[in-house]
Amino acid sequence: KMFLLWLFGSVMSVFHLSSGESVPVHTYSSGDIIIGGLFPMHAKTNKSTAGEWISCREYDLQMFLRTHVMIYAIREINQRTQRVLPNITLGYDIYDTCSDVSVAIRATLQLLNNPQSCLLPARIHSALPEPQIKAVIGERSSETSIAVARVLALTSVAQVYGSTSEVLSRKLKFPTFLRTIPSDEYQTKAIVELVKRFNWKSVAVVGSDDEYGKYGSDRLVDHFRKLEICIEFTEILPSHFSMNDSDTFNCLANLSKSINKSTAEAIILFTRQSNVEIIIERAIERKFNRTWIASDAWSTSKKISEMQNLKLAGKVFGFISKRNEVPGFKDYILSLLSRTTNATPEEYPTQYPLCTNQSEESKENNCQLTNHQDNSNHCLDLRCLANYIDQDESYNIYLAVQVIVEALRRLFKCENQQCERRNTSFTAAELLMEIQKVNFTVNSTHIYFNDKGDPYLGYDILYWNTSEPTQHAHITTIGEYSPNKEITLSNEFDENTNVISTFDPILSFADPSLTACQSCGKKKHSAPLRDSCLNKTLEFLLWTDPFIIILSAFNVFGIIVTIVLTILFTIYRSTPIVKSVGGYLCFLELFSLLTCFCLAFSFMGRPTKNSCMLGLPLFGITFSLCISCILANLLQILVGFSFDLKKDSWLRKLNRPLAVVSIVAGIQLGLCVAWVYNKHPFLQHDIRTKIILLQCHQGSTEFFLAMLGYNALLAFICFLFAFNGKQLPDLYKNATLVSISMLLFLIIWIIFIPIYINLSGKYKRAIECAAILISSYSILGCHLAPKCYIMVCRKELNNENAITEYIRKHYEEKNMVVWEHICNKKNISLHTYIFLQLFS
Repeated sequence: KMFLLWLFGSVMSVFHLSSGESVPVHTYSSGDIIIGGLFPMHAKTNKSTAGEWISCREYDLQMFLRTHVMIYAIREINQRTQRVLPNITLGYDIYDTCSDVSVAIRATLQLLNNPQSCLLPARIHSALPEPQIKAVIGERSSETSIAVARVLALTSVAQVYGSTSEVLSRKLKFPTFLRTIPSDEYQTKAIVELVKRFNWKSVAVVGSDDEYGKYGSDRLVDHFRKLEICIEFTEILPSHFSMNDSDTFNCLANLSKSINKSTAEAIILFTRQSNVEIIIERAIERKFNRTWIASDAWSTSKKISEMQNLKLAGKVFGFISKRNEVPGFKDYILSLLSRTTNATPEEYPTQYPLCTNQSEESKENNCQLTNHQDNSNHCLDLRCLANYIDQDESYNIYLAVQVIVEALRRLFKCENQQCERRNTSFTAAELLMEIQKVNFTVNSTHIYFNDKGDPYLGYDILYWNTSEPTQHAHITTIGEYSPNKEITLSNEFDENTNVISTFDPILSFADPSLTACQSCGKKKHSAPLRDSCLNKTLEFLLWTDPFIIILSAFNVFGIIVTIVLTILFTIYRSTPIVKSVGGYLCFLELFSLLTCFCLAFSFMGRPTKNSCMLGLPLFGITFSLCISCILANLLQILVGFSFDLKKDSWLRKLNRPLAVVSIVAGIQLGLCVAWVYNKHPFLQHDIRTKIILLQCHQGSTEFFLAMLGYNALLAFICFLFAFNGKQLPDLYKNATLVSISMLLFLIIWIIFIPIYINLSGKYKRAIECAAILISSYSILGCHLAPKCYIMVCRKELNNENAITEYIRKHYEEKNMVVWEHICNKKNISLHTYIFLQLFS
């Protein structure tokens, strides 16, 4: 297959790779002025216990692309029609540092062309030999840059790039170092401003034992102490994590314990990306669900943002230097696809094998690369290469090239395609002085250096959005920070929605160092200034609540009506109408309703242990007792009007009201006793931000639903009996009214159950109370109250003659002679049969 991507240069020699082992990559292009480059194209080295370097490991695709930014920028300058440096050609000499200090120092000595030139001459006052390289772009890591800067300072060679450690701003130690990215001094200030913006008062800081992580975490601790923001814990990890290392395993275990116990509102990870990968993997595994703040070392990491189930780790905010596209670089990378050569760089295809015979549907999946050393089967579709171009470090490299070119333009005094200084011979010290003086604009980025060699550039504030249905986080810019200015957030970012603190810590002024946080505990919350603890308010349904006042009024009215009905039924207990609703059973029914109305009061006011434990079970028992009385009464009516001689015998056996009530209500009694004994309802303290909600929990949901389901089943059976009984001669409309009351009960509880289960808050118990009242009133109003109306206002209907006459006319109209046949067989009168069936 014809593939050969020109990876490391099309107008320069290919990178030199030895067969077998992975050695540091090197590329060179000649020119009148050579710019050096130091880039960690490999992420790790394999060292022996003695520290001797063996080989490089874990090829970094993104760093490969960033290296090409330098090549592209120099190539673009050389090929411009309107040349900035007329008659001067720039070249480059780029080395791979393999993310290792010793390799970087060795490469630096190679750049200076003669390792011996850096040694002190015999006479200490003699000048050091002038190096061929006049400026170097690199290195990325602060720890490596510090080592390289000490070597380059000996010959005054300028070092320009993106290491952020604040230590490099000390010009007495590192006089030749400048950067095109803000110092960690500004990054730590930006992080502190974000913490202040979200009103967080407790944080945790995780750094690493290197120049980047140690100084960054120390500066954060200093800032937070001055602002009286308490630091839950500070953890300094080894510079390089390795899951095969026992020390790493122990550190990770200790860190996990600290995070798990912590009440910190944000955890700041100020360490290198490789360390964060291990930490976030553990956070996903343990479902920590915390708020993380990412330093610029990992805030745009594709490897971390594409981790599976990242949302289980929590929310991520991050900072990155102001981002911008390198103009024309994406087209430059895409143009490489059309170029082929017969020389194959071994390193790149070894790490990312090329895809063959790839279908259109599989393109998207192959754009997500995984290193072959992770036992991945992924391959690389070269059409996806441009997807891995970043807009932060790549742009910083581009700026570094432009800064050096601008300094050369100033040095040679070039204007309008002419240079006043024609001699290209100059010293590294001369170029360094011009670099320190640059003040110009590159693609809307205005850049100049202060006396510390730091630019006045700001940061973009990032948010990792994991709410989208994609498998990875979508990194969005939500605001910006400029040095010595406040943070500004975009209008589209709703901070109140996205940032919710699940903890409520305050400062511990007992500790003068302010490094410890004291929690207010579950029963208190912090004051607005978070300098003290206030008691949380107990919240429950007060008797003065308007809703409770209305429910109480209905309760009292229901009790009064029930008592009045009981008196009336007692006075008229010997009359047919009382016997028609079950006789003595109606008093048991009234007692049940009176108990239900009284129980409703237990759902109001402050709940107690006993009111929670007994409220619902007692309602279930008393209401099933009420329905069982109605069921026994309906069974009496069914037996009374049964004309099927075959069924007459077994129906009469069922016509045992007391037995029916005892069995039906007894089942519910057993169910509720088992509920209370095994997993009874209990008083629950629902602790929230500033309140403690007192409410009753139903305990066992299964028993709760079984209790309601049993009552619903009884009501449904009653409804069927009553509905079928509507065709019978019913002077008092018993069947119709029972149908209505049971239907009301069923509808109310069908609506109530989902509301009750899903509702949370103090009005949950009010809804319970309302459901009990409506159920009780449905029976009181439909089944019993109409009988009282007849007792008081329609007394002429309350006698046996009226009932038998009504029944006789009913069947005479239907031309039925069944009753006469039955009466003749039993040798009794029709009047006597009706009386015995209905009122005995």
